[in-house]
Amino acid sequence: MRLQGKTALITGGNSGIGLATARLFVAEGARVAITGRNKTTLDAAAKELGHNLLAFRADVLDSKARELIFKEIKDEFGHLDIVFANAGIGQFGSIAETSEEQFDEVLRTNLTGVFLTIKSALPLLRTGASIVLNGSIAEYIGAPSGAGCYAASKGGMHSMSRAMAAELSPLGIRINVVAPGPIKTPIMERHQMPPEQSAAVVQTLESSVPLGRRGEAEEVAKVVLFLASDDSSYVTASEIVVDGGITGAMFGAPVYGRAF
Repeated sequence: MRLQGKTALITGGNSGIGLATARLFVAEGARVAITGRNKTTLDAAAKELGHNLLAFRADVLDSKARELIFKEIKDEFGHLDIVFANAGIGQFGSIAETSEEQFDEVLRTNLTGVFLTIKSALPLLRTGASIVLNGSIAEYIGAPSGAGCYAASKGGMHSMSRAMAAELSPLGIRINVVAPGPIKTPIMERHQMPPEQSAAVVQTLESSVPLGRRGEAEEVAKVVLFLASDDSSYVTASEIVVDGGITGAMFGAPVYGRAF
């Protein structure tokens, strides 16, 4: 098992990519702490993953909650080997429709929240520790989908990771980014689209992917496992794109047919 004896924190570990990663980490021998804001999904994750899991209902931006979380992790685990900063939100709307409050909320959650998580975790991280950030291909593709603030938050995260990697390398701590494309997660359900609109969005997304489908959360989790484990011991300040070929082989997507 690749994480035998390791300890890990996964923010937003109660659903989607975070939960898939928590499952995989536990299966690979790690003791895992997860955070989440939804009590129902957090309790379900804790019940499923059993005694190797600590579950905290908390917002990454709540300073008092962070203090309590890291104190309990220190008391229970003693240290951390892995941090997967996964918690994030998506707010989608045109420039005209996006309020200043919405823009600030997305940046504070997706960027400031990641910074504060890493800052709080540093005293518990040992030489050889790995930090993985959940980014997005939204930084690269410039889609006119009303995702400007989301793209800004993820682009800032990618840039921040490289600066942090330079700062943390003398401590023997690695930091990398996984950048998913369209993945099957509950985030689509949160937008409460009518079924026919949701189906149309999914069809459009899948037709733009060279591999012809959306990815599974477990497929992203396996890349996070690689970056978290000693298998990637010489990898830092890197980004691994998990998008079915969108950014690297766009014209292979079904939507282009035989035009090329």
